[in-house]
Amino acid sequence: MVDVLLGLQWGDEGKGKIADFLTPQYDVVCRFQGGPNAGHSLEFHGQKHVLNTIPSGIFHPGIQNLIGNGVVIDPVKLLAEISRVEAAGVDVAASLLISKKAHLILPTHRLLDQALENAKGATRIGSTLRGIGPAYKDKTGRTGLRIGDVTLPGFEQRYHAVAAFHKQNIEYLGLTDFDLDAMNAEFFAAVDGLRRFTQVDSEYWLHEQILAGRKILAEGAQGSMLDVDFGTYPYVTSSNTISGGACIGLGIAPRYIGKVSGIFKAYCTRVGEGPFPTELLDDTGEWLRKHGNEYGATTGRPRRCGWIDLVALKYAIMLSGVNELIMMKSDVLSSMSEIKAGIGYEDVDGTTDQIPFGIAQKDIKPVYQTFEGWQEDITTARNVETLPATLQTYVQFLEQFFRIKLRIISVGPSREQTIIQ
Repeated sequence: MVDVLLGLQWGDEGKGKIADFLTPQYDVVCRFQGGPNAGHSLEFHGQKHVLNTIPSGIFHPGIQNLIGNGVVIDPVKLLAEISRVEAAGVDVAASLLISKKAHLILPTHRLLDQALENAKGATRIGSTLRGIGPAYKDKTGRTGLRIGDVTLPGFEQRYHAVAAFHKQNIEYLGLTDFDLDAMNAEFFAAVDGLRRFTQVDSEYWLHEQILAGRKILAEGAQGSMLDVDFGTYPYVTSSNTISGGACIGLGIAPRYIGKVSGIFKAYCTRVGEGPFPTELLDDTGEWLRKHGNEYGATTGRPRRCGWIDLVALKYAIMLSGVNELIMMKSDVLSSMSEIKAGIGYEDVDGTTDQIPFGIAQKDIKPVYQTFEGWQEDITTARNVETLPATLQTYVQFLEQFFRIKLRIISVGPSREQTIIQ
């Protein structure tokens, strides 16, 4: 069976830490969508590691890690990421496999991303400018290049034909300050550097693992509320981030999906533009940003911060069929006398507990429920019984609200600061 691990908010929920923590229970860890816009942070032995494209099981010996067909790969950034992981003492070539059907991010995709975002002006979506959207657009437009293409005759000619078409659009959009020759040279050097890694027909390979009874973890990137179909459109990513995306992004049948675990923060954050009903544009929001170190692991951008949004969480849980919850960063809220949770939305049409269509265009105000906070430092807690009574009460409320067990509570960034109940 294939278990799925998802972020339930707008990304940055802490998926990397939990994927790393859970990896010893599995034989294979897979990424099924997204690209180097992801920033999965792992901390162990006093060191922090940030992964963008490589699955979070890479630091565990004996675990196979697969970059699935639904991922878009920037060879330059992937090779640099591999070098960082190898510098930490990991034999990446021995445990990393890459789907031949994963699409490539070309240098001109990054330039297109920048040119398109510049052209949008005030209507920009807050892209990470990593070329993700243009790469997925070429995929659906049937002009994309895939990892497996680098081994076929005529790859360079196909590459230059696609890049020339991109260049026309980039210059039309007014972006001219770039050195494409230098970017091309860097790209082809990185492509050569990736040739030492195993490419597989991943749908067949994964099916063999399933039939052999191996345990597989599908690791999502970004967050459910950024799903291209069900997120806060148009302020979304370019892939399906919910559990259904794992079937397409890995080539597995729905009947092989087992447990779906959903990760959320004890509060909310968002990077870039888009609706955020519970955002706090005050000292409390700044306090959360400072104490939660809420800056993008990949981009370094400050994250927007606010109270937890239970309306959006319930929606994400429904979409993915989540049957186990994981709460992150509960330690960040320590020392607050009270905390709030958004349990509904209010606008000119009244009050609702559902995500309205066109949320990006509506003036929505949250309906809050207030809870007593916890004043204690909980970072040394290792079981539920040692957590403050007020936090235990809050956990019980969430379980009753969602009617799902809150299985894991994170009380700090390291592997050891993880409570299972």
